Amino acid sequence: MTEPPSAAPRPTLEAVAARAGVSRATVSRVVNGDAGVREVLAEKVRQAVDELGYVPNRAARSLVTRRHDAVAVVIAEPETRVFADPFFARQLRGISKELTSRDVQLVLLLTEGRDDHERVGRYLAGGHVDGALVFSLHLDDPLPGIIQGAGVPTVFGGRPGWPEGTVTSPYVDCDNRGGARDAVRHLVSLGRTRIAHITGALDQTSAVDRLDGFRDVLPEAGERFVAQGDFTPAGGERAMRELLDRVPEVDAVFAGNDLSALGALRVLRERGKRVPDDVAVVGFDDMLPVAEQVDPPLTTVRQDIEEMGRLMARMLLARGELPTQSVVLPTELVRRESA
Repeated sequence: MTEPPSAAPRPTLEAVAARAGVSRATVSRVVNGDAGVREVLAEKVRQAVDELGYVPNRAARSLVTRRHDAVAVVIAEPETRVFADPFFARQLRGISKELTSRDVQLVLLLTEGRDDHERVGRYLAGGHVDGALVFSLHLDDPLPGIIQGAGVPTVFGGRPGWPEGTVTSPYVDCDNRGGARDAVRHLVSLGRTRIAHITGALDQTSAVDRLDGFRDVLPEAGERFVAQGDFTPAGGERAMRELLDRVPEVDAVFAGNDLSALGALRVLRERGKRVPDDVAVVGFDDMLPVAEQVDPPLTTVRQDIEEMGRLMARMLLARGELPTQSVVLPTELVRRESA
């Protein structure tokens, strides 16, 4: 029985230096992106790297540079929620695209419960990653303090809800309040006079901001026109039933997100309500698999979720090259047949 051929030895910095006709130190500076190497020499090094198929030894490099070329993505939600909600897939896609383009690895950390928070803190403090991207936090969540205690650079997804000055890391968000105002104004422009709102989970700033946007336009709307959901289809169903039992004459609904709107549409269909003839419905997010395929297609507020993920990663990797202030991206009302 013949033995399989052994793998070719891995090209070394010395081999690249010999091929390029430069010193080992010059190769190291070019490979690590350091300045101070003349372009003609840098080009020789890059050509030798390509010809030999040289791949930097990340483990050895991290010992010298204290960088690991890895970023933790911390989602403060259980696994069942993360993999059921397309919002997280789109944000992770944006993050992954940006990290991949920089040859940085993504390490996904989920929190099933409060017991996982200390585990996440220990991992981050252990020096395994160069930074953290954190989103879907709740108002009473201890994670921000734990992560700050770990001493890793951090960018948050979504506006923090903690007292000003408590958390100094930047965040990326969309204009939740302004987008909500646009949604409700659109319903008003259609002549709807009994407009209700299905909120998201009110321990998250996005839901609070969207509720505030609803009240900005309809300050006279009482609490009976507001039902609490949780950003899920099941939560949308419960809230829509509650609204129809409480206010049977409701003629429009602004749902906290597209999944909540999906649940609301199911209940309206069960109750024999025609959309948009009897009840107009507007969502938030513009989740295309949901918004375009429901019946009728959903009018909604678009936020660029994937770009938010890319921007979070870009800010974290910039390391001082870009301003560190937080960013709030604009939203856009997308009109379809539901309103």
